Amino acid sequence: MPLLGLGCWDMNGDEARKAVEFALETGYRLIDTASMYGNEEEVGEGISLSAIPRSGIFVTTKVNNSDQGYDTTLRACEVSMRKLKTDYIDLYLVHWPIRGQRRDTWLALERLLSEGAVRAIGVCNYTGPFLEELDGYASVVPAVNQVEFTPYLFLKNLLDDCRRRGILLQSWAPLLRGQRFSDPKLIAMAGKYGKTPAQLLIRWGLDHGISTIPKSSSPARLRENFDVMDFRISAEDLAAMDGWNEDFRMSGLDPGSYW
Repeated sequence: MPLLGLGCWDMNGDEARKAVEFALETGYRLIDTASMYGNEEEVGEGISLSAIPRSGIFVTTKVNNSDQGYDTTLRACEVSMRKLKTDYIDLYLVHWPIRGQRRDTWLALERLLSEGAVRAIGVCNYTGPFLEELDGYASVVPAVNQVEFTPYLFLKNLLDDCRRRGILLQSWAPLLRGQRFSDPKLIAMAGKYGKTPAQLLIRWGLDHGISTIPKSSSPARLRENFDVMDFRISAEDLAAMDGWNEDFRMSGLDPGSYW
């Protein structure tokens, strides 16, 4: 799985179709969507319009909260594949740790994996207690745990826990939807490297060895977000950015509330 991808949250219709097509043209190979986003069909069309073969594109989608449960998850995956116009999904994720549905939903994902409908399975928004619970019934270790993770929400214990378990952490909304772009610390650090605040935030995640999926439908922003492979953040500056943590949840959603 590529570490840098395109997040497709809050894209609709032609916007999603064109963003995916342009992202693939730019060099992105990881496309992340979800049933909850309501744009799987347009994302699939964007992939179909691309000159990149399906085998060269890593497609992630997620089971909607309302579809969680064993049989409903199996059906939801079929619907997602049909909308995406693909006969397999590279990574299928549990979107949120819904109370009373987590076990059955995960076991359905394991079945989809064993049948070849999906090539890897994982979770989203799982903090330590959810991962510990998963140990009690899972026979497959999640490949990915997609969570909110930025310098302003530096969940070091969760990162260490995922590494110990062999789970790759992936950051959704790594740009905080622009809510910290005016932070003087961020502006100054980005200027030191001759990069934009967005590029520095993306590089921070990559330099921690995690996957990151910034969202944009603007061609200029898509190019900007992808132009982060020509520099690394020094260990000293990386540690300084880690110290910016303020437990700021851009989404306002605490996964613990789903317990």
